[in-house]
Amino acid sequence: MKIDPTDRHILTLLQRDASLSVAEIADQVALSKTACWRRIHALENAGVIRKRVALLDASKLNLPLTVYISVRTSQHNESWAENFQRVLADIPEVLEVCRMSGDLDYLIKAVVSDMPDYDRLYKKLIKANLSDVSSSFVMEQMKSTTELPLDHLPPR
Repeated sequence: MKIDPTDRHILTLLQRDASLSVAEIADQVALSKTACWRRIHALENAGVIRKRVALLDASKLNLPLTVYISVRTSQHNESWAENFQRVLADIPEVLEVCRMSGDLDYLIKAVVSDMPDYDRLYKKLIKANLSDVSSSFVMEQMKSTTELPLDHLPPR
C-alpha cells in the first residue's frame, strides 16, 4: 500500500489519540468525513492499523513493577515451542514475548504488583521446562511510547 502525506498525518493523529472521531481527523487533515473514513478503512484493511486501544497506567492498576525476563532453553523443537506458548497464554501479566538472536532465546516483558507476585509468575513460567531464567526489574522508565516513527516510509 502506498502511504501518502495525508495518510501519514492520519496515522500520526491516530497514534497520538485513537479516540479522535473521523470528523475531528478529517478536519485536521483537510478531507471530507467520507474521504477520511475511506482512508482509515483502507489502512485498516491493509493491516497498517492493526487495532485501536486504550493505554492504561499499570501503576494505577496495582502493577507498578515491570520485569524483563531473559529465557534460555535447551529445546528448540516445535512441541516445546507450542507448550511454551500455552504456558505464556495463561499468564496475563506477560505483555510481550520476543524470540531473540544471540545469547538469549526469548525476552519477556511482564508487569507485577510486587516480588511475591513476580514469584507466582515465575512459578507459572518454569512449567515450560526452561534451562535458564534471569530477570531484571525496571527501576525507572525513561521513555515509553507506542508511537511508531513514520519517516522511514519511502517517499511518494
